Amino acid sequence: MTSTGEGVTFWILAIIAVVAACGLLFARKAVHAAIGMVTTMIALGVMYLVLLEAPFLGVVHIFVYTGAVMMLFLFVVMLIGVDHSDSVVETLKGHRLATAVVTLGLIALLVSSVGRVTYEGTPSLAGPNADPGNVPLMAYYIFGPYMWLFQITAALLITAALGAMVLAHRERLIPKPTQREWSERRFKDGKHLAGLPVPGVYARHNAVDTPALLPDGSISELSINKVLAARDQVTVPTRYVDLEARTEDAIEEGGAR
Repeated sequence: MTSTGEGVTFWILAIIAVVAACGLLFARKAVHAAIGMVTTMIALGVMYLVLLEAPFLGVVHIFVYTGAVMMLFLFVVMLIGVDHSDSVVETLKGHRLATAVVTLGLIALLVSSVGRVTYEGTPSLAGPNADPGNVPLMAYYIFGPYMWLFQITAALLITAALGAMVLAHRERLIPKPTQREWSERRFKDGKHLAGLPVPGVYARHNAVDTPALLPDGSISELSINKVLAARDQVTVPTRYVDLEARTEDAIEEGGAR
């Protein structure tokens, strides 16, 4: 029989999981979809921990899906990129305040839970070693009767990953231009005969986010990467001018001594 507390807990977690899953499906931004997936997996993990009394499955569920799978989402976000302008705009009103309140509540819950911990008798490993729980039983089934099932599942996941990479791979429609073809095209157009300026070289810094400087000290727009410019991640060369001025002052000061 399911108790009232278990029923209420199930329905609360079920509603949270379903709403977060819908957010995963209909979110327009990858970050919001990732948050929805994490919320869903945490709700399912709590169901394992509280309702089904399977702490090992619950903890592994949370660690795997909010750890390993979230890393994949982070890689996707890094690949597609997030504009600098989007990162400073608060699209959800009040989410900072709600995050602060939830964080403080979790900290208070953790402190109160740890503060109520009591120890009876002398700490010993005799009890846990005598009754290790369901972990050995799970290991017996995983590496025993269901070993081939797990092996087949692993092979299926590897095949799915390879298939996804093959399907996502884009073949070039035209051959890649060679260095000679690029050079001939520049001479035919009569533009940039010596090539575009390399970023960072003339700014005393070998980095792609550092623009090249012209003889008058201004920034060469041709050396700025369009993606970095859209994200507002181009380094300002004034710090190099300040560094040069400090170096000259230090040299003059040393010569005066």
